[in-house]
Amino acid sequence: MNVTASAPARTGAQILVDALKVHRVDFAFGVPGESYLAVLDALHEARDQIRFVICRQEGGAANMAEAYGKLTGRPGICFVTRGPGATNASIGVHTAFQDSTPLILFVGQVGNDVAEREAFQELDFRRMFGQMTKWVAQIDRADRVPEYVSHAFHTALSGRPGPVVLALPEDMQTQMAAVADGGRYQRVAAHPGAAEMQRLREMLAQAERPFALVGGPGWNRQACEDLRAFVTAFNLPVGCSFRAQDLIDNRDPHYVGDVAVGLNPKLAERIKNCDLLLTIGARLGEWTTVNYTLIDIPRPKQKFIHIHPGAEELGRVYQGDLLINSGMPEFAAAARALAPVRTVWDEWTEGARADLEAWQRPVPAPGTLNMSEVMHFLRRRLPSETIVTNGAGNFSIWVHRFYCYAGFRTQLGPTSGAMGYGVPSAIAAKLVNPKRPVVAFSGDGDFLMTGQELATAMQYELKIVFIVVNNGMYGTIRMHQEREYPGHIYGTELRNPDFAALARAYGLYGEIVESTADFEPAFERAWNAGTSALLELRVDPEAITPRTTLSAIRAEALRAKNK
Repeated sequence: MNVTASAPARTGAQILVDALKVHRVDFAFGVPGESYLAVLDALHEARDQIRFVICRQEGGAANMAEAYGKLTGRPGICFVTRGPGATNASIGVHTAFQDSTPLILFVGQVGNDVAEREAFQELDFRRMFGQMTKWVAQIDRADRVPEYVSHAFHTALSGRPGPVVLALPEDMQTQMAAVADGGRYQRVAAHPGAAEMQRLREMLAQAERPFALVGGPGWNRQACEDLRAFVTAFNLPVGCSFRAQDLIDNRDPHYVGDVAVGLNPKLAERIKNCDLLLTIGARLGEWTTVNYTLIDIPRPKQKFIHIHPGAEELGRVYQGDLLINSGMPEFAAAARALAPVRTVWDEWTEGARADLEAWQRPVPAPGTLNMSEVMHFLRRRLPSETIVTNGAGNFSIWVHRFYCYAGFRTQLGPTSGAMGYGVPSAIAAKLVNPKRPVVAFSGDGDFLMTGQELATAMQYELKIVFIVVNNGMYGTIRMHQEREYPGHIYGTELRNPDFAALARAYGLYGEIVESTADFEPAFERAWNAGTSALLELRVDPEAITPRTTLSAIRAEALRAKNK
């Protein structure tokens, strides 16, 4: 960044906030700290352009910033203080890394005059965040702030998107410098070559049972429309990777299910038996590949095409017949322009769709409240533009299997599997899209990770429906416990508060639901409340997944042990 005589002298904090304005930042999420008071003061001066959202814990703030990044495709911005603030925020940074979400975390840091003395709350953030970010740096000079911020935005968005961390020493924030502002960042992405697209078309022409698997980062609405046009022209069955179900309208006859936790066995067989696997954007991580068993390593038995925005991901685990480094909008536009081939797999696609429709029918469940029936009511009741968020836990399997996502950015969930995501991501979704309905799902253990952010929803007068699925335990861990150590229940039982009363204490509407028949009228009361509302659904602990019960898992494990 060039220093110019005409540039006014500003503090490092003012230069930073002015740089954020250059990059068109409209929201910043955070918890205040004395280590970045100068930045808070500069944000006060810019309050008409950048809205600073006050959160109750840094983990919630980082999750909101990550959700913003998912929703908008622009880097989510988060400010936290040094030491405990940064360590709390690390959960959102890790989620952004595994979910390939653009995010920039700014951390107040001790002054350079006391660095390396283990000053109050001092940490070396390069070492702390190194493995879970694309770049970590510390801005020691005010005159280099525009350069560092520009680098952060470009890095967060280039190739496979991800998080960046910038530490802000206190003395740098008040240091004066005369430096010019830079220009706005540009998204840089690879494009597929004409020869690569021709080879892809030839491989489709030779296939008899192709399967498209979509997911990953960098999608936008136009890219999803181009994808839909491509799969329609080629009549391809399409599955979505873990928590990426909103990349194609689930009502589309080409959508055949999510390839994730709780995978439909019939869909798994189709993927194993396809003769061409076209993977567009998905990283093919552990959940999407069923612990790396769904697709052979290193060489898949079927013909394999992999398209991904990060060149480093191609060939990392799976060798391909055709590897294409491309951004998703660039690939989808090129795919839409391909001339269709003569298809011989119409019955294959129709059969995969029929398997999905059978899989999504309500199933019997122990207890008086059946989550599959709840989800079927919500798929009929909720407007198509509703944003549905969820945290992590077995409760989310019911949402993913039985809900119908109507298109781009109607789903927000952590592919990292981090608990506590549902509440803060719903708050970010409502702030970014105030006219769209937002419904958040959490488990009982999951909710209490970040449930204090109900105060944030109340503070900003947001209208969100929070649904807490309460089975009195850490359900996922209990399920694995019964499978590995049947009957040895330890460390997974929970004694919960009255969640509905807790919501009312925050000033929200709260109600307990204990039967399927009671859910619909309770939901209408929550939907029509003047504030955010929380419904606590008390479910039978036996209803651990749509496919089995805790008792069945335990019995099977005991039989295996006694053989």
